[in-house]
Amino acid sequence: MSAVDEPELRELILHGHPIAYRQAGSGPVVVLIHGITSDSGTWRRVMPYLARRFTVIAPDLFGHGASAKPKGDYSLGAHASALRDLLVALGHDRATFVGHSLGGGIAMQLSYQFPERCERLVLVDSGGLGRDVSVLLRAATLPGSELVLPLLVASRLLDLGRLAGNVLRRLGLRAGTDIEEIARGHATLSDGGARGAFVHTLRAVVDPGGQRVNASNRLYLTKHLPLLLMWGEHDSLIPAAHGRATQEQVPDSRLELFADSGHFPQLDEPERFLDVLIDFIESTEPATLDADGWRELLVAG
Repeated sequence: MSAVDEPELRELILHGHPIAYRQAGSGPVVVLIHGITSDSGTWRRVMPYLARRFTVIAPDLFGHGASAKPKGDYSLGAHASALRDLLVALGHDRATFVGHSLGGGIAMQLSYQFPERCERLVLVDSGGLGRDVSVLLRAATLPGSELVLPLLVASRLLDLGRLAGNVLRRLGLRAGTDIEEIARGHATLSDGGARGAFVHTLRAVVDPGGQRVNASNRLYLTKHLPLLLMWGEHDSLIPAAHGRATQEQVPDSRLELFADSGHFPQLDEPERFLDVLIDFIESTEPATLDADGWRELLVAG
């Protein structure tokens, strides 16, 4: 895959705070939602190519990247509402939402809170579909972890080689992209605002025992919605078993496993990622749902 320039960051003010985002292309709208400690750069290998067919919007979530990091609500619902508002502010009514890791949980929450906005749902190594999650994230929810994080960030542990050798590999993380991206994300925690947002966001969805939010009891609400699951077979943060279990629960969904990927298939196998995502979008009809249809889904259970 030849190198293509990543769209530049833009900014607008939302609820009094700047939110950064990348936008490119034209056509049907696709929103790319990154995971915790990450930013819109996680889509750098696929966004320029998607923009050849679609209007692609990739925000830095509040508390992440170049966006504001205010004190406030960092729940899945708050992130979903902010994305809805960003979409409207940019002049778009509906979109296909693609969520990676934490972003998958946010995308599911958005499809639940604002079903009229969601045309398709794509979950990439998504949170919110099972209890299992890496020991690294569980440990970060422990009382006092916010006091330890500055020491870790300030130390030489964030040197990539030492992370790989001394910390992350011992925690079962796959060498290569997973370690590089997690190290890149944790380096952002040197900023106090980002560190506070990280702790609040993480504790909203994870506790020392694992993931505390599970969308399985609401998956029946995706009956009207084209659903694609993409998962790296070697994901050591959130296991591929969660994707398999979800596909069994939602038989009309599509599951694609990436044999050479860990937690970041959009970076490990970008060409196949693009092939699968574009085929899914172009081969499915966007969902439409009115108030009566939503009520029928809720009543039917």
